Amino acid sequence: QVHLAESGGGSAQAGGSLRLSCAASGYTTSIYCMAWFRQARGKEREGVAGIYIGGGAGRKYYGDAVKGRFTVSQDNAKNTLYLEMNSLKPEDTAVYYCAAEEYGASWCENFWANADFRNWGQGTQVTVSS
Repeated sequence: QVHLAESGGGSAQAGGSLRLSCAASGYTTSIYCMAWFRQARGKEREGVAGIYIGGGAGRKYYGDAVKGRFTVSQDNAKNTLYLEMNSLKPEDTAVYYCAAEEYGASWCENFWANADFRNWGQGTQVTVSS
């Protein structure tokens, strides 16, 4: 079992930046695909960014709404996933969740945004004001 804990959420002005962290613990060696999702009030959960962390350098994937503004990365030594969020917009306001799954590269590339992950963090609130 894998335990995920997000941190780093908070408030920012439009155009500002925030960095989210997701610390993984437990059976982390089984994890190959991780992702960030967000859910705004009254909306469905949305895939923000995914990363394949198996086999060395991570292949990264982004949702259309955040391409060019958000960057996903991982520190394997710290078992931590990051989401660097720049040029924030009010529509980025949501609860952000990290997720982890043990499926491989093909699944990660094709299905990272489908939210079919079995391991989830508790979420962290991000609020962007105009």
